[in-house]
Amino acid sequence: MVTSRARPAAQNPISFEVRWFDTIDSTNTYLAAEASKGAPEGLVAVAQHQVAGRGRLGRSWTEPAGSSLLMSVLLRPRLGDDQLFWCSAALSMSACDASRAVAGVEAVLKWPNDLLVGTGKLAGVLAERVAPPARSQMVPAVVIGIGLNLNWLDGLPPTATSLSLHCGHEVDRTAVLEALIESLAFRYKSLFDPEGLASQMADYRTLCATLGTKVLVTMVGEQFSGTALDVTSEGRLLVETPNGARVVSAGDVVHLRPARKRPSG
Repeated sequence: MVTSRARPAAQNPISFEVRWFDTIDSTNTYLAAEASKGAPEGLVAVAQHQVAGRGRLGRSWTEPAGSSLLMSVLLRPRLGDDQLFWCSAALSMSACDASRAVAGVEAVLKWPNDLLVGTGKLAGVLAERVAPPARSQMVPAVVIGIGLNLNWLDGLPPTATSLSLHCGHEVDRTAVLEALIESLAFRYKSLFDPEGLASQMADYRTLCATLGTKVLVTMVGEQFSGTALDVTSEGRLLVETPNGARVVSAGDVVHLRPARKRPSG
């Protein structure tokens, strides 16, 4: 393990300690263990390879060593439970920012927090809450992990894509990480101010290609289709169906037609 520190612009109060691993079971699992021992927010784990990577809905995730940015960040947000969605949204939007800044690739979001380029999945995000240590006054932690495909070409799943596939050259993983952290510091700070939170919500709606798209929603014991209309202030997806509006808090959402492109400007 190698440790480094990154402090974004002075106006951002959170500093980051980055721990680098050649191989790890899961960066989320590692940070969840550190959080349960009282680690402060801003701790970041980055791995060259994961042997037990995890995705949403209990899915496993594997990738060739060195092909992706595999990272997790530990946050201790002083937010209500109804606002915690925006922490993972901030990370996803920051990954979009970094993809554009470093590789010139314009990614969009698929609800809740996947990154897409065209119909290909560029990145997946997994957020987990961790209780504070017993008898501790610490704020509960949120550990958010992302697997962002950078230089994955050979053996890339047919539903996936990578930055190098779109920009035509190898992408510097450290540059993407630094750009992502810089953006995250700003977006995360914004969540604690009503005006800033509203701005982040507006950014998310602009980036979310699910909105306005016909979708198929699969939940436990139920499946339905409709048009995704909006994302609520709690991060839930509002879907208009033939039987009326439905609010989706968790489930698998499939776009039934190509996602709309990100608006320019």
